Amino acid sequence: MDHEWNDNQPIYRQLRDLVVAMILDGVLKEGDPLPSVRTVAAEYRVNPITVLKSYQNLVDEHLVEKRRGLGMFINQGARHLLMQGEREKFLTEQWPVIHATIQRLGLSLDDLKAAIKPATEEQ
Repeated sequence: MDHEWNDNQPIYRQLRDLVVAMILDGVLKEGDPLPSVRTVAAEYRVNPITVLKSYQNLVDEHLVEKRRGLGMFINQGARHLLMQGEREKFLTEQWPVIHATIQRLGLSLDDLKAAIKPATEEQ
């Protein structure tokens, strides 16, 4: 599987963000094993050390635990912990920019609701 890497961020960080997205989306659930370092390295065509560094970040953040001889597993409470962090990050970093754009364009709540409707109707 080919993946487009962003040049603005280290690959290990982007791999970490992929795992985080999988946890938040429910693809990986608490207690599930992470794919092996070798599997991820081969699938994304990256150095195994890069994958290991990404996984170590997840361990350091208490999202994943190492089980000797078994691999790495998603910790209980990882999704909740991520939700808290990601919501706070969104509200402090992204929302102010979005809000400023909404103000600048003079969009109303009705305009925003109307823009969302077609997306929800497709599902």
